Amino acid sequence: MGAHRGRGLCDVTGAVHQAQSVGARLYSRLERGLEGKSCKPFIAPTDVNLSDLDVVQPDILVVCDPTHITSTHIEGAPDLVIEVLSPATAARDLRQKKALYERARVREYLVDPLEKYAIRFLLGANGFDKGTIFAADELLVIAILESLEISLWEVFEVEGPQDKTGAG
Repeated sequence: MGAHRGRGLCDVTGAVHQAQSVGARLYSRLERGLEGKSCKPFIAPTDVNLSDLDVVQPDILVVCDPTHITSTHIEGAPDLVIEVLSPATAARDLRQKKALYERARVREYLVDPLEKYAIRFLLGANGFDKGTIFAADELLVIAILESLEISLWEVFEVEGPQDKTGAG
């Protein structure tokens, strides 16, 4: 029994480490892409007050309206929220948090699973769209940030499209 518990702990620790690494690489690319622009990226733990009752700490967020940024928290909906999914948070992030961000009028919501793809939801008049999936060997396009592109193969540390050669 002890060996089983130890293996489970390693599995959880590995997933947490992987999620942190993916989140860090996403954040660094966002920060670089937004350099010199009015939109500012933030990383957890940053409190976001969506309402008097709803305070969240997204993994990564971007705020384009400086009046939403206070010295202690973000007041109101960020323009972009990214959640890096893990087995422990996936259902909550895709159900409750997605619905909460939709009600708060977050303009773009990205979930970045550890299975090496990303899903982007864009806010429209009737809420979030059905989502667009980006594979690990594709460019993730952040629509609300002047179509900022992030190379997912670098984020996930996998072979990129230029690495695939048909030489034989």
